[in-house]
Amino acid sequence: MSIVLRDVVLPLAPFTLDVSFATTRRITALYGPSGAGKTSLLETIAGLRTPATGRIELNERVVFDAAQRVFVPPRARRVGYVPQDDALFPHLSVRQNVSYGATRDGDDDVFAFAHVVDVLELEPLLGRGVAHLSGGERKRVALARALLSRPEVLLLDEPLAGVDVVLRDRVLEYLVRVRDAFPIPMLYVTHQREEVAAICEELVLLDRGRVVDQSSGIV
Repeated sequence: MSIVLRDVVLPLAPFTLDVSFATTRRITALYGPSGAGKTSLLETIAGLRTPATGRIELNERVVFDAAQRVFVPPRARRVGYVPQDDALFPHLSVRQNVSYGATRDGDDDVFAFAHVVDVLELEPLLGRGVAHLSGGERKRVALARALLSRPEVLLLDEPLAGVDVVLRDRVLEYLVRVRDAFPIPMLYVTHQREEVAAICEELVLLDRGRVVDQSSGIV
């Protein structure tokens, strides 16, 4: 498991994202203040933004290389992306949201529908509409949808955003279960130290588009 970025440069306003780092940990925090470029970096890894220069490797597979003119489109990168706003379909049920984009491989592996639903305890919610879900339930549905695409990398953009304070510990428990149940590297965007301490194995500190520190352990 590995995520490698080499000299990835993406002009933004009011600064330029200029990032190099590598991680082989199960879950790595992208930590820093609001506006540091964390979300833009996730979007770049997912293929939703195209950098001017650099190289991106996901599990030793090159998905972007400006010098070699390599650009793997988002759908083919096998990246699961959970944005801050969840991006659930309001007109679909929980089951339909979870199943959207799911691949149809074997039923006996960790990414099988039944296993994902079991890990996130979604069975009682499958028939409900997403308009009737709490913030924490919405996060679980978004996580399940990302996992059912059988990703090789999981990107989580502030997964506790929009969740009531009293429910955050419970959602963190589900995130720990996901970390332990699925053998894929994850990048976890946050600016909360408590989240880093609770779930992450490594920290990449980002400020104004640049990596200013990378370390194992807790900030």
